[in-house]
Amino acid sequence: MANSGSLKSTMAVSLTNYLDAGAIVAGASGLTLWQNYLGLSEVHLGWLNFISANCLGAAIGAIIGGFLADRYGRKFIFTYNLLVYMLGVLLVMFSVNFPMLLCGFLVTGISVGVGVPASWTYISESSEVNNRGRNICISQMSWGFGPMCILLLGMLFAPGGYLFGWVEGLAAAVCGADLTEAAVNVFSSRVVFFSLFVVAFIAWNLQRGLQESAEFEATKASGQKSGLLDNIKVLFQNSIAVKTVCFLATIYLTWNLVASVMGFFQPHIYETAGGVTNEQANWMNCIQWAIIVGVTFIVSKLIDKTSHKSIYVFGLLVAISAWLVIVTIGVNGPAGLWAFAILWGIQGGSSPQIFYALWGSELFPAKFRAGAQGLMFFIVRGLSALWGLAFTFIYGENGEGFTIAAWCMIVLLAISLLVGVIGVPNTRGRALDDITRERYGESY
Repeated sequence: MANSGSLKSTMAVSLTNYLDAGAIVAGASGLTLWQNYLGLSEVHLGWLNFISANCLGAAIGAIIGGFLADRYGRKFIFTYNLLVYMLGVLLVMFSVNFPMLLCGFLVTGISVGVGVPASWTYISESSEVNNRGRNICISQMSWGFGPMCILLLGMLFAPGGYLFGWVEGLAAAVCGADLTEAAVNVFSSRVVFFSLFVVAFIAWNLQRGLQESAEFEATKASGQKSGLLDNIKVLFQNSIAVKTVCFLATIYLTWNLVASVMGFFQPHIYETAGGVTNEQANWMNCIQWAIIVGVTFIVSKLIDKTSHKSIYVFGLLVAISAWLVIVTIGVNGPAGLWAFAILWGIQGGSSPQIFYALWGSELFPAKFRAGAQGLMFFIVRGLSALWGLAFTFIYGENGEGFTIAAWCMIVLLAISLLVGVIGVPNTRGRALDDITRERYGESY
């Protein structure tokens, strides 16, 4: 039930991924600046990660948004959700204390979670059979472009950056010339968040003009109940659906426990464990995201024609190799740091997140497709939030526990590799209706 305009709609919906990853990295790139401005401890930073778009905020939003998308439609989410995102970004922009900053991260995170299941579902349902993997990869490329652009802006506006003089002038114009150095510096992060506000406004105008998914319209016309409690009941009563949730949640969780920490703390880790400056850390991270975008583009050309298992295995083997660099060479010198950054970039372009997004939208009926994804996203991001808090204690104030943390990461990635290889589904090149009938029979 796809249409020839799937590429156009995919690009509009993919801006949700830009805003998702952009929100995470905007917070991460300015983390040290906010820490200095508000006098935050490592525990405070852990709480920001815990409730942000990286973890709990997105988890809460996903379980709500997934079932709302199944009840009221994918377009319903696109019409209203980004208004909430813009509110959250404004709260961060104008934060003057930790509770306000925390609230802004939470509201933004909830909006991100609401949008993700609907966007991945919509992309799959509007894609041609032989372009579904490509379109999901385009969505993932947007997930890479977000951090890359945000990091570039962060470096331009950061203390010592080419445009920091403009930031200083803006800070003086808005708050006066008697600001502390930390208060002036954090204005660079405020400007970066403003860029997310602008993109969210553009995305909102594009997405609210999209047509509703034909798959959703067909389900609605069939008269099947699609209330929240109805869909939860059906989901958990169907053994195929439950097994699928367990499989997808496992491969995504074990990878995301690693990726969520890196997405939020990576520049901070480079600064503390690697001993580089904030600007150098952001440059390394930006180059890494450029690698992710480039590799994802290559994968987009292969994923509808090549074995999913081979791409999946390649990505995770590279991911494990990246963390082996940590426990062998270490990150105290440029060789180890760059080896890790490049390898982690390569794995990001062929990561389990691509297959989670693809298989998650293929392996469930349209009736509870978004709701199932929302439930899994809730499980994954919620547990990632707890892991983010635990990581701050394992890592330590100055990175003294980084080697122990690295071994934890290797074990998690190995689990994702093993479970994924065992459970890779046969969905490539098949219509969603065909996959649904094979797995669930004619009743769906």
